[in-house]
Amino acid sequence: MSRAIADFKMLSDGDRILCAVSGGKDSYAMHDLLVDLARRAPVKFSVVAVNIDQGHPGYPGHLLRDYMATRGHEFVMINEDTYSIVTDKIPEGKTYCSLCSRLRRGILYRIAQEMGCTKIALGHHRDDAITTLMLNLVFAGQLKAMPPKLVADDGKNVVIRPLIYCAEDDLAAYAAEEKFPILPCDLCGSQENLQRKAISRLLADLDARCPGARRNMLAALGNVRPSHLFDSGLWQKLGLEVAREDGGTEAAAALAADDDEPGAFVPLSRLSDRSIV
Repeated sequence: MSRAIADFKMLSDGDRILCAVSGGKDSYAMHDLLVDLARRAPVKFSVVAVNIDQGHPGYPGHLLRDYMATRGHEFVMINEDTYSIVTDKIPEGKTYCSLCSRLRRGILYRIAQEMGCTKIALGHHRDDAITTLMLNLVFAGQLKAMPPKLVADDGKNVVIRPLIYCAEDDLAAYAAEEKFPILPCDLCGSQENLQRKAISRLLADLDARCPGARRNMLAALGNVRPSHLFDSGLWQKLGLEVAREDGGTEAAAALAADDDEPGAFVPLSRLSDRSIV
């Protein structure tokens, strides 16, 4: 997480971070790690955890409130009935995620401004990023993942994703070790036939067949060759008129001869001059 923060300059001295905590394993882990980092980081920043009670029937928000209170963390729970809006607007059997996430994001943007927060931290991890990449590739015809850091459309809020290099399995193990009181999602989490879940299963199967596949997909997102893509507008922005050979054969041989252990994580900085054509 610290490497992702450093790579994309996610934190600045004096930042107040709104840490969006849904009650899932990823946001719990992100909050726990950010609070720990705030105690020893070379820059001074503060963290406030924010949860949105979206009006789901039987929502066990008390588990999260008790957890935060017991540990003395700064915490705010916002009550916004987006559940009724989503279930009213989206036909039964259709995917709730898109509308639900837009409503939740809008609430977070508003609350961040009201609370004087300079950044909003979201708990998306490596597997979320590469799943989004595959969803856009297969269903939307775009080569796009999740940016580690972005300025919102309102121009006022900056969103960061500190866990963007972290594997979901590692976060799950961390959450189990820390015994976070996980809150279930009874809306989108209850829908099994989602495209995202289908892509996730595909990636899990690919990683089982080819160990390290998801790690390599993450590395690819930081090892882009614009001249080998077909976006003519991007070519124009970069002043490219023709692609030039980049020693692909030699790079492939060097990669094959690398002394990294199979399945070991290779820092993105070490992949900047390596490619397989």
